[in-house]
Amino acid sequence: MKANVGAIDRIIRICVGLGLIAATLSGAIGSWGWLGIVPLATGTFRFCPAYLPFGLSTCQRKK
Repeated sequence: MKANVGAIDRIIRICVGLGLIAATLSGAIGSWGWLGIVPLATGTFRFCPAYLPFGLSTCQRKK
């Protein structure tokens, strides 16, 4: 797997994922908050399979 999630994208994904999971555990939202595992995983592994078909990457380009 080639990394295609950049630094800022990674931080946002991890924060959103943790926020959704925390809200679910606290009872603020329903069980759909467990979907926070997806952005948490893609941020942690720096790879987003949804970017592949479109050829997207938020990583910095190497000079």
